[in-house]
Amino acid sequence: MATTSDFRNGLCLEYNNDLYTIVKFQHVKPGKGPAFVRTKLKSLTTGRVIENTFSAGVKVNTARVERRPYQYLYTDDMGLIFMHLETYEQISIQPEMIENADLMKEGQTVEIVVHADTETPLTVDLPSFVELTITYTEPGEKGNTASTSAQKPAELETGAKIMVPLFINTGELIKVDTRNRSYAERVKK
Repeated sequence: MATTSDFRNGLCLEYNNDLYTIVKFQHVKPGKGPAFVRTKLKSLTTGRVIENTFSAGVKVNTARVERRPYQYLYTDDMGLIFMHLETYEQISIQPEMIENADLMKEGQTVEIVVHADTETPLTVDLPSFVELTITYTEPGEKGNTASTSAQKPAELETGAKIMVPLFINTGELIKVDTRNRSYAERVKK
């Protein structure tokens, strides 16, 4: 049990028969009336973000979650197979549970958030940036080597499609932001 004074970003709590993590919160003390806490909560099972207001001092049930390091091995008919980096235990996770799963390549290290009491995997968090090779993109045009405002489609080694600047060519290694699927920079070999 925790009260609203224990709220912090990342705290996991049980609310409306679901598990939520606090994305953002703000304590509000109006001039008139009781204090309250305005929150943005993200569901760990559906990924949906909701806004909720709690009265100050109200008690909420906290959930114990753990972040565990796993390595992505391969995909088969059971789903995506991950191996725990310390115990070598393998688990299968459905691709729907992973945001931007097509940006993962074999051997990629990820963090899986697990409900500690039930040992249920909740979400898979990719690193903020991944390095991937471009397998196909149209050739760049001469004279467009310095501009990053104009973009063209490119296919990555994992099969994902993103937009890249015109000066990027097939075979180059780039850094991709997994949060918004955008080109970050070219990686020097």
